Amino acid sequence: MNASRLDLIPRGTVFTPEQITHYADPDTRTLEQAISEADLLVATPHSGAAIPEELFEFLSPALTRRLQYDFSDVATASIVRRWAEIDPRIVAVINPHPRLIRDPNRRKPDDVRADLAAAISRVREAGQWQKVDLTGVDAIRPVTFSFFPILEIPETEDGLQRLVDAFAETAKQGLGVYEATREALTEMFLEQGLEHGGSFTRLSFHDTMNTTTTRDGAVNVARAASDRLPDVVALSNRGDHDGEERDPEDRPTMDPAALRTLAAAHREGFEVAHPEAVLLNQPYLGSEEIRAAGARFGAMRAEADAAGLRLGAVQAEFLREYLLGPAAVAELHEPGTDWITEDPEHIDAIAYACKRAWDAFRAAE
Repeated sequence: MNASRLDLIPRGTVFTPEQITHYADPDTRTLEQAISEADLLVATPHSGAAIPEELFEFLSPALTRRLQYDFSDVATASIVRRWAEIDPRIVAVINPHPRLIRDPNRRKPDDVRADLAAAISRVREAGQWQKVDLTGVDAIRPVTFSFFPILEIPETEDGLQRLVDAFAETAKQGLGVYEATREALTEMFLEQGLEHGGSFTRLSFHDTMNTTTTRDGAVNVARAASDRLPDVVALSNRGDHDGEERDPEDRPTMDPAALRTLAAAHREGFEVAHPEAVLLNQPYLGSEEIRAAGARFGAMRAEADAAGLRLGAVQAEFLREYLLGPAAVAELHEPGTDWITEDPEHIDAIAYACKRAWDAFRAAE
């Protein structure tokens, strides 16, 4: 396989927290100052598309840039990075590694190597392009959403062990930095909030396309109706379609009334044509990032209440077609092997809409 066809992270690259943390005016404000003026931490767990070069030898020779990028929430990184530049009320942390390494929006396996080996075994047994059940090991994704096998799985046990070890070690260089930075920033926000009160929200920022890929690279196979996103965004707090508690064992991660206010603010900020463009907990309830944050915030509820600190965690799953724009979507609906070129003006417009939405939310709270 020709490495030039793919985007790779050079071998040995170890990311630092500073490289993946973004906020407005870093030349004149420290991170501590930014957090003292902010009330929102935005995390993008699936925004990375470039693959660490350490894993190149294990990649399928049929992998293309289009398949590589389609398997990420690719539109989120540039939008959130721009949003952080223009909005002093947020701090953002961007995962530089692809979900191929491990999905940080799933609970981290107790034994990463064992789960990866199990996932690979299931993919091998199912065969190429065949649907495979990754229940219980879905933190490891060796296939795309259309079940294209990203990895060329070694035939020998020694080769398989070498692959598993390479994944586990490489994860420490980017994914692990993202997870540690996300949690360190959370603790800094909480320390600030417990001292001064106010509010702190953790936002897990995603995108999903309403179509998946064909073998010729056209991203035009409609998802099942139950999996399709609304025209702009689904906001999730693990609740029902009104944000209210759905299961006493799975409590909302954000106050239901606040989530409804946030939805109204997004309809305003994104200037939607009809209310159904922004839905609650449809089609997704939200995953590990907000579940873990919600549990953390729930455990400190009494302390936060005493300090006058409102806490919440919410997942925003944007329609990727909306984030990319119609010209890019039209290109992706046709067969091909490359990814689209992002439109800076469109990125700017979406970033400002994000800022407007959260400004409207603050004004209504």
